[in-house]
Amino acid sequence: MPTMRYVILQLNHELQFVEMPADYAYQLSALNLRLHKEIAKLTAASVPALPRAVAECDRLDLLEETHQITGGLAYINALEAAFSAIEESSYPLISLLTEIRALQAQLEQWYEEEAEQLL
Repeated sequence: MPTMRYVILQLNHELQFVEMPADYAYQLSALNLRLHKEIAKLTAASVPALPRAVAECDRLDLLEETHQITGGLAYINALEAAFSAIEESSYPLISLLTEIRALQAQLEQWYEEEAEQLL
């Protein structure tokens, strides 16, 4: 069984828990920090709210039924969709999308390889 890691994200008072392959959790945290650094530079009228990565951990036991774990690929797919929908004319948004899509491609490959190993 692959080793998983959890990235805990916070938006206002809401927490989100993203399950990532251990080798990629740091990349998600680093991408999140980069997006937060750059998001203020966007001039588009509609910029998605972006939670902030606040912690990573190896084990996660959720104690409330209201919380759920989001799969890493599902999270990055939603992130890519949100950022590709931004209509930006001044800031080079393509560089941010390139970083998101690079992690997306790595995760897709990781999940494909894991699925092949199960066969």
